[in-house]
Amino acid sequence: MRIISFNANGLRSAANKGFFEWFGQQQADVLCVQETKAQEHQLAGPAFLPEGYKAWFRDASTKKGYSGVAIYSKREPDELRTALGWAEFDEEGRYLEARYGNLSVVSFYIPSGSSGELRQGFKFQVMDWLAPILDEWRRSGRDYVLCGDWNIVRSRLDIKNWTSNQKNSGCLPAERDWLNGMCVEQSGWVDAYRALHPEGQDYTWWSNRGGARANNVGWRIDYQFVTPSLLDRLRGCSIYRDSWFSDHAPFTVDYA
Repeated sequence: MRIISFNANGLRSAANKGFFEWFGQQQADVLCVQETKAQEHQLAGPAFLPEGYKAWFRDASTKKGYSGVAIYSKREPDELRTALGWAEFDEEGRYLEARYGNLSVVSFYIPSGSSGELRQGFKFQVMDWLAPILDEWRRSGRDYVLCGDWNIVRSRLDIKNWTSNQKNSGCLPAERDWLNGMCVEQSGWVDAYRALHPEGQDYTWWSNRGGARANNVGWRIDYQFVTPSLLDRLRGCSIYRDSWFSDHAPFTVDYA
């Protein structure tokens, strides 16, 4: 099983840069997209749907052209879920879950707080609210793969400029403590990349400013977190950087 997670920063823009041509060659079973920045009707047609796939969307209803998540899959889910029960989060188009038997694949887009105190406050609210939900999922007996842009790094290994970002959203100690608290060794969520590359220093996002891409001054904020039941099924992962479809890179994980 191959699952890809990708923050498109505008799926129409990514499509124009050749994303779907690349994706169509990856033999992926599921693709989770974040930041579609479109309404579903704007993503219809063959240009946005590689042969053999179907797509499902959760658009933002609060503001058109904002946020939005999607799941592309070869197999139709047994069930699709689009809301977690808090309208302020749900209506921004940040959660979509596809259920296949005992497996749930989730496309998540956790808010960024980089625009200022108001959004950082909302981000902290989301974190507090999600914690018991994620704990319940982990204990449910279902297999979960949580894909998405979490807008938080976990450690020094996950960001080029560690020291200078300690007071910036995405690298705040409280954010890191929350995310690392999810991943308690042997009992918590498993960070697929870190499980496969314990000392890896790869990134999934680069600022569009200051030559960050060229100098690989990046952050690892795109993840696939899995329930411990899937740890032994992790076979490999990759971050695709040969083409730039977005300011994020597609992150692929292979499961047995």
